[in-house]
Amino acid sequence: MRFVCLIYNSADVDGRQTAAETEAVVRAHFGFDDDLRDRGTLIHADALETPDKAVVLRVRNNEISMTDGPYVETKEHLAGLYIINASDMSEAIAIAAEIPCARIGTVEVRPVRILPLPE
Repeated sequence: MRFVCLIYNSADVDGRQTAAETEAVVRAHFGFDDDLRDRGTLIHADALETPDKAVVLRVRNNEISMTDGPYVETKEHLAGLYIINASDMSEAIAIAAEIPCARIGTVEVRPVRILPLPE
């Protein structure tokens, strides 16, 4: 089964980390990526830009409306993601617990719904 691990960081944590601390977290993620590749569980991983670089769009009645980020009323923002293979939610949680940002932020683990192509 595929699972997505969504990484949420707090804006106040982002602002408090020194360059060395940020670099250490990035290096930890690269090492974790390599480990997941070796284990055959990594499908994809990426970091995201900060919310101030985001655009939110909605289409209603064929009209597009856009809003600049940040767009959520919370101190946490989506910072990155992993898409992994795991046999079940328990294994996915165990893998997600190893994500370096889980120590300074939050990780949401959610099954990926594979939609069949229409015939």
